[in-house]
Amino acid sequence: MQTALTVVVLAIVAVLVGWRIHEGVGKMFAAFGLLLLLGYACATLLARHRHPVATAYVVVAAVLVYFGAGYPYGPVLFTCAVAVFAAIVAGHRRAAWGAAAVLWAGHVLVMHWLYRWLPPPGDHAGGWIGETALAAWALVVLAASELLRTRREQWARERRERAAAEARRRDEERLRIARELHDVLAHSLSVVNVQAGVGLALLDSDPEQARTALATIKTASKEALGEVRQVLDTLRTPGDAPRTPAPGLDRLPELAEQAAGAGLRVDTRTEGASYRLPPGADLAAFRVVQEALTNVVRHSGSRTASVLIRYLPDALELRVDDAGPPTGEEAGGSGNGLTGMRERAAALGGRVEAGPREDGGFRVRVTLPVKGPAHP
Repeated sequence: MQTALTVVVLAIVAVLVGWRIHEGVGKMFAAFGLLLLLGYACATLLARHRHPVATAYVVVAAVLVYFGAGYPYGPVLFTCAVAVFAAIVAGHRRAAWGAAAVLWAGHVLVMHWLYRWLPPPGDHAGGWIGETALAAWALVVLAASELLRTRREQWARERRERAAAEARRRDEERLRIARELHDVLAHSLSVVNVQAGVGLALLDSDPEQARTALATIKTASKEALGEVRQVLDTLRTPGDAPRTPAPGLDRLPELAEQAAGAGLRVDTRTEGASYRLPPGADLAAFRVVQEALTNVVRHSGSRTASVLIRYLPDALELRVDDAGPPTGEEAGGSGNGLTGMRERAAALGGRVEAGPREDGGFRVRVTLPVKGPAHP
């Protein structure tokens, strides 16, 4: 692009200026003028992106020598415009304005003082109308260059902002998928782990109970695979509608049944007039309860847990309690369960409170604000 524009400038200068030089001066002198413009000014433009300041001043000097040699006017000033424009776009505004000032001052000096000693002989001083026109032309070029520089900076800033927004969107999507996978796998694998232990312990003494444990493992693993497949489908076909609906509080009975398969009895209570939750809040509520029950299975010695769902006018409150005490055993896992709960709640403007109770049990309380068309 840089070379192509320089070639265009060179062609314009050669065609429109060359014939005027040949009309007014001898062949040898005309060759010097063409060499000055084409070989010096135009060739220097090739370096305008690498050395914009030096290019601007070198081109201005070449044009002033051209004027001082008495060559006729023409689109020769176009080379100065290209050089000054490149300097301003590159961020060297003062240097570009300085080069334009040197061009005007040098032109005034040549036309109103040095003309006595410069060719052609018998020349007279130029008029100030020409100087005013040159100053106006320079100001137009500088203003247009400043405007384009501002626009290019704005375009570059918008591109950076779009790239940053896209990066944030990808990070948020990765975090969302990581939370989904963590909640699905942590709960299902906890059930599988408990039932596998039961099956191994009763394999010889109570084969029927061991068979029940294996059936629970099969069911839990099948459901986990289905949910993992649903999460991964969003990676393969982003933007497409999910094949199956996201889980919500309507699936709490299934969750309680899975917990029962792991030896945990879940008592569920509801307070307040229930209403349909927005999809995001419904999914977050289900995942929070799922993670809380998973933590009870893995970390508590209690085999019972209570789940309270309280529908408030502008919020949904969830509370999961177990009687404890904590087992204190290493249960494996990533240890990010509570962190995931807080991230889910914070994404919806809610909050999570989790900690031990005075009687030795553990409580998780989650408040999710409820807004939107799904909320009456």
